[in-house]
Amino acid sequence: MPRIAYLIITVGCFITAISLWISQYHGYSGLMLAIGLAAAINLK
Repeated sequence: MPRIAYLIITVGCFITAISLWISQYHGYSGLMLAIGLAAAINLK
């Protein structure tokens, strides 16, 4: 169950980062990438 939660957070952060990058919010997209990577570490 915790792996599913981390997977949802990871995918959500990456989707949000891509949409923010397209919208020219580069600082916030970098922040969402960092959060997504931190959640992805916990998937192992």
